[in-house]
Amino acid sequence: MRLFRALVLPIAILGAATFTFAQSHTADANAIRAILDKQVVDWNRGDIDTFVTSYKNSPDILFMGQPIARGYQQMVERYRRVYSTHEKMGTLTFSNLEVQPLDAHFATTTGNFHLDRIAAAGGNVDGYFLLVFEKTSDGWKIIRDATTVPPKK
Repeated sequence: MRLFRALVLPIAILGAATFTFAQSHTADANAIRAILDKQVVDWNRGDIDTFVTSYKNSPDILFMGQPIARGYQQMVERYRRVYSTHEKMGTLTFSNLEVQPLDAHFATTTGNFHLDRIAAAGGNVDGYFLLVFEKTSDGWKIIRDATTVPPKK
């Protein structure tokens, strides 16, 4: 009987810890999805300034698009230059989102994006992305953004 108790208690503790860990990961994944949903709303409203608040305001962030932008300010300036009008911004949608919490402080998210734009504003754009999120005192923030637009065939 002692052996049974000696085995059951650690297994019960491990099970409870695993359940708590899974609940935390689900809450984190839901929080990150909510950030991305808000980004779509902000973008489609033409509000770049609010859209970029999902990024960590730090000189250390990295946006790996064309071209690479280092630091928050450079990234914001790139967005403003490339998407200088509401027509160039178009209508944004995300799909195939997958959030992968790595630990209590970091998570990755992958997905596809689509910009629906008129031809005069550059036409439609499709691509995919890998985001790295960090849990900060201000909530989850993007610290790395690797966005790719494959060449048109």
